[in-house]
Amino acid sequence: MATNLFGDVNPVGQTIRINKAPFRVIGVFEAKGQSGMGTDQDDLIVVPLTTAQDRLMGITWVNTIGVQAASGDVINQVQDDISTLLRVRHRLPPNVPDDFTVRNLAAIMATAQETTNTMTIFLGVVGAISLIVGGIGIMNIMLVSVTERTREIGIRKALGATFNNILLQFLIEAIVIGVTGGVIGIFMGVAGAQVISQVTGWATIISWTAIIASFGVSVLTGLFFGLYPARKAALLDPIDALRYE
Repeated sequence: MATNLFGDVNPVGQTIRINKAPFRVIGVFEAKGQSGMGTDQDDLIVVPLTTAQDRLMGITWVNTIGVQAASGDVINQVQDDISTLLRVRHRLPPNVPDDFTVRNLAAIMATAQETTNTMTIFLGVVGAISLIVGGIGIMNIMLVSVTERTREIGIRKALGATFNNILLQFLIEAIVIGVTGGVIGIFMGVAGAQVISQVTGWATIISWTAIIASFGVSVLTGLFFGLYPARKAALLDPIDALRYE
């Protein structure tokens, strides 16, 4: 906030206006980053409580009170004590519901973490399904290739090609398909992240670890789903393969 309003000038002692009311800057907080509720704590201006009530909001009550517990072990007890104290202060009978809300930030963060884990699992399942579909596509392509090249396989075997030679040939082809798909996917992912960043203004992070892992998974997918067609080609009988039309 200080940078947005004053740039490189020292803001201490300067005067700003909020709703036409003048305020003198007496200090600047250190950078704190984002709060647990997602609020940017560096994009705030703090004014005296009574001044805010009288000059800015025109109220005589407090909207929000922030309380910090001594440790995470006593948060629930602190929450119960605060609820009891507020009920007494508000003179609420036992049969009357609370006219206030006490939020436990730890519970909110735990809920947010559960939601994040659920989304992670969901996206993982979607990714796994995509890998299976892509792997089946590779296997179908390789099976068609084996069928179309049956006579070629028979000729190679008649000329002395071994089981391992044929198996390695088709495995390499399957791996090449996986490598090609992985490279195309990496370029599309990086380009998509850049486009999203430019269009929405969101900060996107491209991790080399994720790129290497996804590329490795793509190669392994090609290898795994290409194993059956390669083995099928390697097991062909050369006489039957030479007779194939």
